[in-house]
Amino acid sequence: MAASASAPVPAPASVTPSEFTVPDRPEDGLLSSSLRRVRSIWSLLSGDDKTQAGTAGMSRRALDKVRETLNECAIERGGEASARTRAAQMGDAYLRLDPASRLDVLKLLGTEFGADPVRTAAAIATYQRALGTAAQPLAEVELREAVRTRRNVILRQFNALPSGTKFLVDLREHVLKYLPREPSLAALDRDLELLLQSWFDVGFLSLERITWDSPASLLEKLIAYEAVHEIQSWNDLRNRLDSDRRCYAFFHPRMPLEPLIFVEVALTHGLSDNVQVLLDETKRKFDLREADTAMFYSISNTQVGLRGVSFGNFLIKRVVSALQRDMPQLKQFSTLSPVPAFRSWLKRADDAAVLTGARERELKSFEAAFHEPLGAAALNRAIDLAARAHGSVLAELLKPIVLRIVAHYLTTARSSDRPHCPVARFHLSNGARLERLNWLADTSAKGIAQSSGVMVNYLYRLPHIDDNHERFAREGLVVTSSEVRRLL
Repeated sequence: MAASASAPVPAPASVTPSEFTVPDRPEDGLLSSSLRRVRSIWSLLSGDDKTQAGTAGMSRRALDKVRETLNECAIERGGEASARTRAAQMGDAYLRLDPASRLDVLKLLGTEFGADPVRTAAAIATYQRALGTAAQPLAEVELREAVRTRRNVILRQFNALPSGTKFLVDLREHVLKYLPREPSLAALDRDLELLLQSWFDVGFLSLERITWDSPASLLEKLIAYEAVHEIQSWNDLRNRLDSDRRCYAFFHPRMPLEPLIFVEVALTHGLSDNVQVLLDETKRKFDLREADTAMFYSISNTQVGLRGVSFGNFLIKRVVSALQRDMPQLKQFSTLSPVPAFRSWLKRADDAAVLTGARERELKSFEAAFHEPLGAAALNRAIDLAARAHGSVLAELLKPIVLRIVAHYLTTARSSDRPHCPVARFHLSNGARLERLNWLADTSAKGIAQSSGVMVNYLYRLPHIDDNHERFAREGLVVTSSEVRRLL
């Protein structure tokens, strides 16, 4: 997300070579020779030994040295302290590489450091012989140990370093970037994902409220990481952290100044139906004594490298508990959510899908107003026109048509047997109810381009969350309000 010109903000923090170091400790003096050796090996990666510096990746000689060093890591040569030092130097060198050379290292890790096939085959044979006997449990443990990849051993060595956890999160971001065109990285990606899932278990995370008095570096990251509604300025941020607002984030103890995911909440009376009104900086601050509703209007994941590690469902439940504890008068917990994949779906839809949303009189009114019959292409053009004329007769004419189509989209359009809309999948799987659709609730350029201006209230009715979750998980059932059912 680009920061506002009036509020220049640095890019989100990541591990840099100067940060990726081993702190001075007494035992480090015993490792000076090892340090010099590792540095000499990795100096090849940033010297003139490449075939074409900065573009063609590593030379064969440099790659052989990398392979040799990674093998030493895999067998943990020299003991724990030596492995820790070697990992620090490896990380420091990797971060200094050009993109082509980084890819060479990743491909090497992805293709050459799997499990030992001989040991794996022996463990499988032992396990098969032990089936149904008292030896089976121990054989299972030995089999799990045998199939552990050598790259897993290498990656784990980074976690003991001061910035090692963040380094691995960023490393997986690099892997995900290359993965679509480099399938050889699939095993490395999976190993990283499984490691990060165990290290970022929700039990290790702390929920913290972020306020205007939080460190400036943390506030800068909120601006940079906000993925739903761009923070336009410092005044905009201050408004989002004011007395009638709340912001909560999950943090990991090894990444204390890096929010992993954060949610922004507005305290209101009743459900909000327009995000521009909700975020209006000039609006009078809401009297908290009148608040009966908590509106979750933005949830942002911040670390691309943690894709596949689920925090959101736990975040919402923890935030609801915190809000109930501090403000017991709150009775409703709802979202004001975009429909980010709807417009792209609508542009691919056929006319039949569009016509399901219109009544006979609306078809005639549409043709009279827009001088062409209602169809997918015509509706897309009409939405753009109506967005520029908010409150006009044209906008009101489109309202019932678009809301019916969105209702059908959210309840019937499927991807891998789950709702096509990723936001709907998230909230419905967490036990929310599809409560209300709001026309022209986000008239920003992004809101029109992605959601046709429509926003959704997903309502978390606390006594029904578990039941809704079970029905969605078991049957794929989308629980809807009577208002949405009328649209259908």
